[in-house]
Amino acid sequence: MLGAIVIHAIADLYRDHLRVPRKPALGLGIATVLGVIAFLVWLFGVQFRSQVNVLIAQTPALLDQLAAYLSQSAVGAKLVDAVQQAYAGSKVAQDVGGLVTGAGELVLNCLLLLVGALFFAADPKVYERGFLLLIPRSKRAAVEDALFDVGSTLRLWLGSSLILMTTMGILVGIGLWLSGVPSAAALGLLAGLSEFIPYIGPTAAMIPALGLAATQGTSSIVGTLVTYAVVRLVQTNFITPYVQNRVISIPPAITVFAIIGIGTIFGLFGLFFSAALLVVIFTLVRSLYLREVLGEDIPKTVHRTLLGPDLTPSPPSEDL
Repeated sequence: MLGAIVIHAIADLYRDHLRVPRKPALGLGIATVLGVIAFLVWLFGVQFRSQVNVLIAQTPALLDQLAAYLSQSAVGAKLVDAVQQAYAGSKVAQDVGGLVTGAGELVLNCLLLLVGALFFAADPKVYERGFLLLIPRSKRAAVEDALFDVGSTLRLWLGSSLILMTTMGILVGIGLWLSGVPSAAALGLLAGLSEFIPYIGPTAAMIPALGLAATQGTSSIVGTLVTYAVVRLVQTNFITPYVQNRVISIPPAITVFAIIGIGTIFGLFGLFFSAALLVVIFTLVRSLYLREVLGEDIPKTVHRTLLGPDLTPSPPSEDL
């Protein structure tokens, strides 16, 4: 569904700004998404290959050094022990361990998800209409409104996330390069991609950066810490409020615990989509419970109805 929304969002840009007809615009949207995926593969596989290999090769040793450093104090030792125990038995740990032996399966799953997104994007009304047929007639209009709310919110959220990821990657990459940290470009790209998982992702992406900075001396470590602190300050106080002023606002504590819970249940790949799933759940609660059940004044997304004459809810009886 996320992939289909991205494709349609790009297609709408072609339609609105270049006046491209609907079907050619959809084709251009699909081509654009495939082009971006190919570009990222080329970027990781060709341009940043040596930097990515260095990052992958040194990360385990850097984590061991960090654990040894923290274990020098009683509090740090307990923290390391707690993290190791929590990680060892988690679904995420199993998924990370399976990445090495299951690379082919990972690629196949990604291809299947991509093909599914392409089919869904080609004609989403078929699937929406089929789903609405499963809903009682009197509730279909409300559920349809909720579906459009979810689609609209996800589109805004994806757009704002793309802006945050881009600015995060560029600013961190420049800051690490100025600090003399090796593989600054790859670390910047990693920092940008990590923004897709709020709070937890950027924190995890900072660990390999600090480890590589430690190989260059104290000045690089200080520069790395200053870089992440300044970028986070700019993101939080200037960029995020500007790009997310129209997107649903979820309290940080709920976001963090929801991401941890989803990652625990669904593993590493569920962690990647945890923020999007949280947006969907939060929007459905607002639309179906707060608006429809409690009667709160929550605006609906303007849309053209998908319900045909045979699917519209029956009007209330005049005899009551």
